[in-house]
Amino acid sequence: MSFERKKILVLGAGYAGLQTVAKLQKLLSHQDADITLINKDEYHYEATWLHETAAGTIDWEEGVYPINKVIDTQKVVFVPAEVTAIDKEAQQVETTQGTFDYDILVVALGFESETFGIEGMQEHAHSLVNPQTALAARQEIERNFAKYKQSNDDKDISILVGGAGFTGIEFLGELVESIPELCERHGIDYNKVKLTCVEAAPKMLPMFPENLVDYAMQYLKDRGVNFMVGTPIVAANENGFVVEVDGEKRQLEASSIIWTAGVRGNRLMDESFDGVKRGRIIVNADLRIEGYDNIYAIGDVAAVMNGEESRPWPTTAQIAMQLGEHTAKNIQLSLKGEKLEEFSYNDRGTVCSLGSKDGIGLVMGREIKGRKAAFMKRVIDSRAIFKIGGPMLAVSKGKML
Repeated sequence: MSFERKKILVLGAGYAGLQTVAKLQKLLSHQDADITLINKDEYHYEATWLHETAAGTIDWEEGVYPINKVIDTQKVVFVPAEVTAIDKEAQQVETTQGTFDYDILVVALGFESETFGIEGMQEHAHSLVNPQTALAARQEIERNFAKYKQSNDDKDISILVGGAGFTGIEFLGELVESIPELCERHGIDYNKVKLTCVEAAPKMLPMFPENLVDYAMQYLKDRGVNFMVGTPIVAANENGFVVEVDGEKRQLEASSIIWTAGVRGNRLMDESFDGVKRGRIIVNADLRIEGYDNIYAIGDVAAVMNGEESRPWPTTAQIAMQLGEHTAKNIQLSLKGEKLEEFSYNDRGTVCSLGSKDGIGLVMGREIKGRKAAFMKRVIDSRAIFKIGGPMLAVSKGKML
């Protein structure tokens, strides 16, 4: 290539940011550009596995790997730092490790928990947004079950899960596998355990047809989960959730309170750009921010519009990785002075696990459930690692072996 050497700065090493770098280092040579990746942690974590850490079905280390295992250090400089400010006009990014200039910026700063203003939720409930919060949720559950032997307080073996979306259902699927083992360890009758899932919407898992949703609900009900669908949570406190039932407030009691019902984009987006809602900004079809031809926003901080339905695509790992690949290709095109391409999402399907041996899914237009869905989930998880880190990482961190 014959073009001016540019400084490319990528913020965030989640699915979108790390996929961008992985693709860029294949498309560009060392002479083509200076590529810098900035991420708060020195590792990438599989955000779609956090519910497993929280339930105790995997150790948190299983869901992370060092970023330096993925990047080509001959082409990419990795800086472990937290981004504190973005100056669009000066084309600079401030971090806890200094200020960085850029010619091309990719903002992929990821997600945070969103409590929708519910009183006490942030203070009293655990959210699943990173390995530390997931591990804290698991430790809380284990402490309470251990405490039950002395307290005999039913609250200590009661777990409240706020939200029956994707994360909530997958978390419950892991819990009904791990809690029986926890009960056996502490000599607790599993039939005394109370697992309650509260969902404000009238229907859970709206991305799946009703028959698959019914299958998932029945699977979890058969293993002791109680669902309160169409029940708003109005507050959280030290005793559990306060919900609204038939217009009246009711206290649900539990010592372990887990919030899975909402995420938003990184709050730095609100401070850095106009038109941001819940940490997400609408991007152009080529994934650049309107008015800034050298800034891309992808992953959880971007609202990538589905032109057919005039609404954003859901922020899943699948779309995040496709966004990362497309961004890398468009950066290459821009360096060559060629026209950028519009992003087109290839929806290969969705699988929701119900523990390690069951699940539901829509894959290439076909409905699957049971062990077939569980197997497909392992394939999807392993493929994500392969796409970013290659075969060696897939063998060591994937779920196929």
